[in-house]
Amino acid sequence: MHFSRRLLAAAALATTVSAQTYSSCNPLHQTTCPANTALGMAIHVDFTQGAVNSFAASGNPTYGDDGVTFSVAASGQAPQLMSLFYIMFGRVEITLKAATGAGIVSSLVLQSDTLDEIDMEWLGADPTEVQSNYFGKGDVTTYNRGQFHQTDNNQEKFMKYTIDWTSERIVFSVDGTVVRTLTEADADENQYPQSPMQVKFGSWSGGDPANAPGTIDWARGPTDFSKGPFHMVVKDVSITDYSTGKEYKYTDTSGNWGSIEAVGGQINGNLGKAGQVTYTASAAAETGSPAPTVPRGGIGADESATATQTGWPWVASARPTGGSVPDGWRMNSEGKIIPDGAAASVRPQCLAVLASFVLGVVALIGR
Repeated sequence: MHFSRRLLAAAALATTVSAQTYSSCNPLHQTTCPANTALGMAIHVDFTQGAVNSFAASGNPTYGDDGVTFSVAASGQAPQLMSLFYIMFGRVEITLKAATGAGIVSSLVLQSDTLDEIDMEWLGADPTEVQSNYFGKGDVTTYNRGQFHQTDNNQEKFMKYTIDWTSERIVFSVDGTVVRTLTEADADENQYPQSPMQVKFGSWSGGDPANAPGTIDWARGPTDFSKGPFHMVVKDVSITDYSTGKEYKYTDTSGNWGSIEAVGGQINGNLGKAGQVTYTASAAAETGSPAPTVPRGGIGADESATATQTGWPWVASARPTGGSVPDGWRMNSEGKIIPDGAAASVRPQCLAVLASFVLGVVALIGR
């Protein structure tokens, strides 16, 4: 059993995946899409302690004392981490240092299978700005939803950014200061994000000469890769799912939150935890969006993408974009997927080691 698990894990490490800026099965158009794995709880992941298996990696992020680093050194690179779970309303708090470099973009993206999206992005060309954005149901007919917000130098120090998302409003904050509140009523018609979201973050080059001119202009490129590599660093992330259950299932093709079923739980079953968010102040009004306006989150496909965090054992052809945690496995508060009996199995081993140590001491004393 242990040998076969190792083989599965090794095979999964070699599985090629692409960054998900699309939906492989869109519930707006298909009724047979698989249910989304639910987080259903709160986790805190400290990347200074290394990788966790509840996130799939692409583009070879690296780990060190500061956390996980996403480096862009050449055209087409877009390193990222993507959660293997979804949240149905919730809070994401991330501590990061944005990447430098004209045209380089550091991104935090929440995205659903229906292509609802909530973004925060940092442009390497301006270290005193963060952008907030949203999209609903993949509608990109307009790009007028983004706003730009002033910050301290976000490339020189770690700062905490928060997206707090309910059925009624989305609150964006920087180091405890609210910079934007979007209500469901204020969102464009039928565009308020309201379906289960994956969480992904990483860096990419919006100023890549291979991109469309509008994207290059927005990213304030072009990017001069000879000045790289460019590094985004994430120290930790805390994620709270405001709903409970094992998985989230679409019951129709509307994409509206009232049609989402929480299997084994309840939509908004953890909503009481939303009150734990504390903000110290509200920022001044946004600075406005210079032309061209803000596009969708651009963590894109990377030809070097490989799944380096595989979650529970699965077949080599599996994609880390859905499914359920199998029976006998669970998520812990550190974002690690572990066997249900892991804690119990450790105790006897510890006791055995302790017993051997005590017997050794007794034997020495007896001499």
